[in-house]
Amino acid sequence: MIEIEALVDRGGVLRACKASGHAGAGKAGADIVCAAVSVLMRSAIRTLSGRKGITVRSGAPEPGLLWMEADYTADGGEFLSAAGVFLTEGLRSVAEEFPDYCRLNIHTERRT
Repeated sequence: MIEIEALVDRGGVLRACKASGHAGAGKAGADIVCAAVSVLMRSAIRTLSGRKGITVRSGAPEPGLLWMEADYTADGGEFLSAAGVFLTEGLRSVAEEFPDYCRLNIHTERRT
């Protein structure tokens, strides 16, 4: 099972996302659920990296673990918001289509 934890701020802007685990929906290297989650996450990271007003930290320290965190200034908030919606809706689609292999949880940041 792939467990995905996404964190958005109170304005709905993506702040972090972590995918961990293995779907087990197919053979290693040919698992469509793992491939879908990996492509969505890596595309989001590549799209946001180097974008004015957005700072992205990410890593894949071991097989079955991919994470990203994003900070933004006024220049990057709108773009990060749109990219975050695209990412979370894509991940939601995968989780809905393959509920036995992927679960998505979206949390709202609690800042004081």
